[in-house]
Amino acid sequence: MLLTAILIYLAITLAIGAWSSRLVKNSNDFVLAGRSLPLFLSASALFATWFGSETIFGASSVYLEEGLLGVIEDPFGGALCLILFGLFFLRPMYRMNVLTIGDVFKKIFGERLSYFASIFMIPAYFGYVAAQLIALSLVLGAVTDLSLMEGVVISACIVVFYTFLGGMWAISITDFMQTTLIVIGLLAVAYLVASEAGGVGVIFEKAPPESFQFFPEPNFAAWISYFGAWIILGLGSIPSQDIYQRVMSSKSEKVAVQSTYLAGIFYLTFGLLPLFIALGAKILYPELNLAEKQMLLPAMVLQHANLPIQVLFFGALISAIMSTTSSGLLAPAAIISENLIRPYFGKNLKDNHFLWILRANVVLVAGIALLMASWKSDIYELVAGASILMLVSLFVPLTAGLYWKKASPSGAFLALFVGTAAYLVAEMLVPNQETHLIGLFASALAMGVGSYIFPTKTLTPDELS
Repeated sequence: MLLTAILIYLAITLAIGAWSSRLVKNSNDFVLAGRSLPLFLSASALFATWFGSETIFGASSVYLEEGLLGVIEDPFGGALCLILFGLFFLRPMYRMNVLTIGDVFKKIFGERLSYFASIFMIPAYFGYVAAQLIALSLVLGAVTDLSLMEGVVISACIVVFYTFLGGMWAISITDFMQTTLIVIGLLAVAYLVASEAGGVGVIFEKAPPESFQFFPEPNFAAWISYFGAWIILGLGSIPSQDIYQRVMSSKSEKVAVQSTYLAGIFYLTFGLLPLFIALGAKILYPELNLAEKQMLLPAMVLQHANLPIQVLFFGALISAIMSTTSSGLLAPAAIISENLIRPYFGKNLKDNHFLWILRANVVLVAGIALLMASWKSDIYELVAGASILMLVSLFVPLTAGLYWKKASPSGAFLALFVGTAAYLVAEMLVPNQETHLIGLFASALAMGVGSYIFPTKTLTPDELS
């Protein structure tokens, strides 16, 4: 019966993707839903940006081992990113009226820098999508006899189908449906766990003390690690196409700003539910000592919940994962089409040609993510790695370009390469340290030095709009 319910839900999602293809007339519709999303669709799409495998699977398993300090990156850093984006980055970029964040770099620094920024941005999404496909495969494997790779392939086919047809329209409409299921499903399971334990207070009383430690020990190294955890998603995901395309799909600047704030609040609020559920499950059912710790919550629901709760929970799981996967496919597909292909072939191709190029790139990204999923299966690490790459290469040039009048294309170029190189070298020399902070510092230093040595006027946000 549970499998039947899951299949029905997947069929509905595919049907929505097929129907939403009718709304796609050009590349702008495919990438930004024609910039026409109302508040409820825009906010739900932003809420679903990261509310996927890393929040429900990855963060909950890490939380049980390390407490709140282990999950500062997500959900706390994710919520911080949405708030900061709405406060400082949204308005100047929304007024540029362009398709991709690569186009934003082009507006600020020129086409050459846009090309390199796009090259640096695209690889980050392969690991991100791979993480979602692994998670969706784990869910399917929990209720079927599918192997991990069989589930990954089936999951990729499902998400590619509706993203290929409907683009951002399909993502936005399904996000609203999926967000509703996520909230209802997680609340239902949280209520079940609290009831079984005898109340929320009982769970908190029996929890290990480190479960609620939010601030680190009073020493320099601990605070550096703490700061580093906040900025992986908090700053690293700001220069990303997936959050950009969701925000810029809003029908107005005001709606876009409101959406980021609402989504940030919702993300933090409901992002804590999987942690509470995992904590309650560990206390209630200590026998669930699984080799695959990421499967704790599904195993608990399958063994100890009734069928309606199972349907709600697995519906929420699949909803969360499919939402982030589809967005992760569309983001690099848009960058490849708009910032790598259009500059060279745009004069010879019409917009409907680019629409099909966009769709073909969705399939290409899914294929590469499939390969990555076969190499590595730790969801939390895959997602963190994706955000770190953008943090050390793209965050400083974007921020400086928007708010520092002396920022130059040469400085931005150096920041891209020096930040990434410093991070990669640090990873080889001092692994398991806060190497992304080294990369970020190197990127900022290169931006400053490069802009003073090779100065070129950069447009201000007012001039850009």
